[in-house]
Amino acid sequence: MPFRHLPESSVIARAPGKINLVLRVGPRRADGYHDLLTCFQAVDIWETITLSPAEEFSIAVTGDVNLGEIPLDGNNLAMKAVAAVAQATGRTDAVAILIDKKVPVGGGMGGGSADAAATLLAINELWQTGLSQVELLDIAAELGSDVPFLLEGGTALGRGRGEILEPIKSLAFSWVIVPSMEHLATPGVYGRLDELRADVDVVLPESLPDAFLDALYRGDPEALAPHLINDMAQASLDLELELEATLEKGLQCGALAVMVSGSGPTSAMLARDDAHANAIQASLRDQGHHCVITSSPARGAHLVRR
Repeated sequence: MPFRHLPESSVIARAPGKINLVLRVGPRRADGYHDLLTCFQAVDIWETITLSPAEEFSIAVTGDVNLGEIPLDGNNLAMKAVAAVAQATGRTDAVAILIDKKVPVGGGMGGGSADAAATLLAINELWQTGLSQVELLDIAAELGSDVPFLLEGGTALGRGRGEILEPIKSLAFSWVIVPSMEHLATPGVYGRLDELRADVDVVLPESLPDAFLDALYRGDPEALAPHLINDMAQASLDLELELEATLEKGLQCGALAVMVSGSGPTSAMLARDDAHANAIQASLRDQGHHCVITSSPARGAHLVRR
């Protein structure tokens, strides 16, 4: 994004997308949410937020992903983040929000949550409100279950709705990400999961497997592969019928493991290393799939220009 065309007072922040290496989903709670046991890992795919002082609020979106279903009003998570900080601090200044999107929209990789995380940092800097990281995390948890993690980044165990975080040590991993042209709304996927498990006595595991944590610590993709699991996948596969074929093609192309990213329908495919990821990508492209190579973990939301 060319900085020379922006007002000198503009603030720019970035936040990463995420994948859930483990996503275990408990039964539906009385408040409509589900308790989770998850392992978040931030990936090197970025949302960039630019905030500029303005006479009235506005929001615009650019990017090389499908932008058709992004709200351009107060329902956008970036706008909600500005409103939340305004409420917490008493500020009423208008801002213009520009979002440059690289994370697939409606794909289960937390693109909207990344927008919120980056906006929290940017508006805190633009308005010089002086909110601490702890205060920003409290606001983030009100905005969405993934927002606190994307503010922090790295790798983390998530409990509660996903907002209760505990850092996990992890070396680097290589991935091939295959977006879908279809979008799945997270509430709808949870609803379908509840229907599919209506007659099942769901018990949420208490902890992540030691072998999984050891594989992360050692950066061992071969050891990590058998531990990747996503309880949401059965609902995503039921709602997006072509997703199963995409995952199967990933295995045929040599991926160590394939999984639905979050609530889907983006697919995440684990590779041994970058060279292996390039080979998987080439094979999938030969079959007509658009896909990108990325690595994890990545840092959390951070300022690019202040």
